[in-house]
Amino acid sequence: MAELPAIKRRLIQQGVDVIDVGAGDADFAPPRVAVETLARAAQDPAMSRYAFQIGLPAFREAAAAYMQRRFGVTLDPFTQLHPLLGSKEGIAHLAAAVLDPGDVSIVPVPGYAVYHGGTVLADAEPYLYDLTPRTDFLLELDEIPADVLKRATLVYLNYPNNPTAAIAPRDYLERTVAACRRHDILLAYDNPYCEITFDGYVAPSIFEIPGALDVAVEFHSLSKSFCMTGWRLGWAAGRADRVAALARVKNYVDTGAFLPVQAAGAEVLKQAEALSRGYAAQFQERRDAMLPALRAHGFEVETPRATMYLWIPLPEGLASAAFQKRALEDVGVVTLPGSAFGAGAEGFFRIALTVATPRLVEAAERLGKVLATV
Repeated sequence: MAELPAIKRRLIQQGVDVIDVGAGDADFAPPRVAVETLARAAQDPAMSRYAFQIGLPAFREAAAAYMQRRFGVTLDPFTQLHPLLGSKEGIAHLAAAVLDPGDVSIVPVPGYAVYHGGTVLADAEPYLYDLTPRTDFLLELDEIPADVLKRATLVYLNYPNNPTAAIAPRDYLERTVAACRRHDILLAYDNPYCEITFDGYVAPSIFEIPGALDVAVEFHSLSKSFCMTGWRLGWAAGRADRVAALARVKNYVDTGAFLPVQAAGAEVLKQAEALSRGYAAQFQERRDAMLPALRAHGFEVETPRATMYLWIPLPEGLASAAFQKRALEDVGVVTLPGSAFGAGAEGFFRIALTVATPRLVEAAERLGKVLATV
């Protein structure tokens, strides 16, 4: 991910028509209400002061109200919820708050790099669990060796999932919460794609599962569902003592998100369901155009019910990094190889539905040419 922008820039300078479906950063405009609120708030000198960890009370209250409306979850906005500079930093800092040297965290592969990175920065030990079609890309705690579970302090789950687009059935969440309680493991539930869902599927909060508040911290973000990746705003929710531990770590590393951004986020969350439905419909339109184009050019790909991603298997023996390199250098298409997510994700590559439909279809055609020659 870090290297791709430089490679892309070099190719463009060489005159290559590059189609970038690598990064999960959609080209849609952010909600108008966010832009208008930000512009107004930035005119107020008081809004340029330190936010500190308390942040803007209106944002906390809007996030708590959204959790209540959307999931039926009642949270105290000042003790069970905390603003974040995007959910990524909160996930990383939770590891610093709860992991000691020698502790184990259970990390899904493929998965967001911050799960592994946060663990390593906390001087703890990551145990890598491969997400595969065998388990429908679900992380099954009961399959992990007993000695690992005994040392485990933290497990990361992310459903709807990046990059596999897998979703978690309720019975899976119930048994996972039960396993976390049984083994005294904290569940970090990363939920940034809960509003990007299709075909009638509605993604849950982990807190809809009885007893989850005792074992979980859930992370939300405005980045994906509302196309506000660069705004860096999200929140963590959970039991008051765990939220307080995260806040203590953050107190040493940041002084809060820009208050006008929090004001904008509060207004977005007041109409979150309506706004996100519009974006989800556009992602579904792109999905429905891209899938037949890929299948027509030799790719066997499942129909995802959530996220902005397609997780596409490659023919056996074809290395994902080699395919990605050919796609980039031969036909100017940026993808992400499975190996970028860890060795356990080999054999797949990811496409993000983040460019206009005609460009997605053209990308499928170009990738098909690569597939036909490898």
